[in-house]
Amino acid sequence: MALNQTNYKYGTGLRNVGSYQMSGHPFVTGSNNMGAVDTEWKISFPFVTKSITIISSGTFGANPTENQFKVHFNSNSDPGDVLDAAHFITLDSDEDSMTFDVKCKEIYLTTVTEGSGFQLYASLTNIDTAHMYTLTGSGLTDPA
Repeated sequence: MALNQTNYKYGTGLRNVGSYQMSGHPFVTGSNNMGAVDTEWKISFPFVTKSITIISSGTFGANPTENQFKVHFNSNSDPGDVLDAAHFITLDSDEDSMTFDVKCKEIYLTTVTEGSGFQLYASLTNIDTAHMYTLTGSGLTDPA
């Protein structure tokens, strides 16, 4: 039996390799002052990411080298155990950076040092965020 090719539509999607192989659309944001300790920032992307680079950019205070914040993929207020179970990466000095080769529609930053700053660059696909599933489970929200 032959496949009817006239009804098949090829397009972007979460499991479409071509969506991740092409150059991404740039997305840049940041802050010089993230606020008080334990302030959580949510960065929502207009499309699903291909990769994300976060750079610690110093504090808005007396000692710009003391800059610490946690990077995680779920809010600490969501059901689960994000910060208590250590489901985060800490950027702990000025110009410290991390690149995540990950598909997601949002990322969270929580301050450890008051007035911490960050710069964020994301490479975006053309995949609508409505297609992205919720990131949960082992290593993301489960208890330690």
